[in-house]
Amino acid sequence: MSSIPRLLIAGTHSGVGKTTLSTAIMASLNKRGLNVQPFKVGPDYIDPGYHNAVTGRVCRNLDWWMLGEETLRELFIRSAADADISIIEGVMGLYDGIGATANSSSAHVAKILETPVILVLDARSMARSAAAVVLGYQQMDPAVNIRGVILNRVSSLRHYRILKEAIESNCRIPVVGYVYRQPDIQLPERHLGLLPTTEKSRLPEHLTAMQQAVEEGIDFAHLIALAGETVNLPKPGRRVFPDMPGERRVRLGLVQDRGFNFYYQDALDLLTAFGAELAPCSPLSGQGLPADLHGLYIGGGFPEMFLEELSRNTLFQKDLKAAVTSGMPVYAECGGLMYLTTSIVDFNNRKYPAAGLIDGCCRMGQKRAGLGYVTAKALDDNIICSRGVSLRGHEFHYSTLELGREYQRAYRLAKWGEQTAWQDGVITANILASYVHLHFAGCPDTARRLIESCEKYKNSW
Repeated sequence: MSSIPRLLIAGTHSGVGKTTLSTAIMASLNKRGLNVQPFKVGPDYIDPGYHNAVTGRVCRNLDWWMLGEETLRELFIRSAADADISIIEGVMGLYDGIGATANSSSAHVAKILETPVILVLDARSMARSAAAVVLGYQQMDPAVNIRGVILNRVSSLRHYRILKEAIESNCRIPVVGYVYRQPDIQLPERHLGLLPTTEKSRLPEHLTAMQQAVEEGIDFAHLIALAGETVNLPKPGRRVFPDMPGERRVRLGLVQDRGFNFYYQDALDLLTAFGAELAPCSPLSGQGLPADLHGLYIGGGFPEMFLEELSRNTLFQKDLKAAVTSGMPVYAECGGLMYLTTSIVDFNNRKYPAAGLIDGCCRMGQKRAGLGYVTAKALDDNIICSRGVSLRGHEFHYSTLELGREYQRAYRLAKWGEQTAWQDGVITANILASYVHLHFAGCPDTARRLIESCEKYKNSW
């Protein structure tokens, strides 16, 4: 059994200020000398960057759709075991899951991990009605352990006192704090969500302002006490990670920079545990591909924001083409797929040359081209799985792929609960590129297969 002090910070709806408050609370707990382990419900890549910045620890994603209950619990216990407190930021509204279900919602994860919930309520233009909102969230699913409320965007101390009295007298749970309406602490956004921390100037000053904003009105002693009122978690019945990391088998390049940084840390840890040495590299660095690689992993991100820089690094493109020609496996997701094409057209209809390994053009659009959980059925054998294998993943992109010739497509995709299906991605020689983001911990055989593909290439030298 594992004793782990923990809280899940959820919102009544998207835009309520979850990420701002969660990050600020983590910063304040860290300032109090606590070793804080951050988590994020769902597949989000951007919010965790803010958690990393204030805790000094890598945020982990807790996504039921891609991981399942047992693996989700295993990953949580694995990362939280050496922390003083774990703070889990929710996703969307507390009960918002897949379709009309609660699956993969913050509430679902809170029940899996038996974690107390702190509900964040946007208090603008509300008085006694706030109690009705909280009461509805309590009654929606009594098995969800809502233990406290934080009121965001409060207009005055008098406003706060009215809200607090209404909620505590009608809902029988404490209001553990408030934050005044302060537009200057809101995190900046653009397409795909918040601006990544790797691109935000004056980040330390912004994070300090956020942390200071919660100090006045939030009762941290009460929050810490609530986090300690948790049951011990049973050890998971199925283990994804080996008891001991395997010996180094391959050297796997990892494209990681401002343009490509959408990775799940647990997935990277699993690759390492299975025998991969991860070698960071960057097509934005002006340098070429590292030497002695046996494979390359290009994750998602925002390559569309750095097209001029990417197009200038012809050395990296030249090295990558030579490596692919020699048989080196390349696995690419979303932004990685974009980079491998012949060209990319930005939001202003300007075309830039890309790596040129897939004959096609990725064109940025003003509307989302793909969003949501998908089941991906492999249409042919590839470097991570065999034909017919079904994988669970997620897609979120504004670009569309226009292929210049026929290719073997990678997957047959279908959204959860829908009958419509479509083909996605490209298999060509030793490349697998697709818009689908996978979590290797949810399908560990894909991590093993990728390493085996790299090992096969290594042994062909």
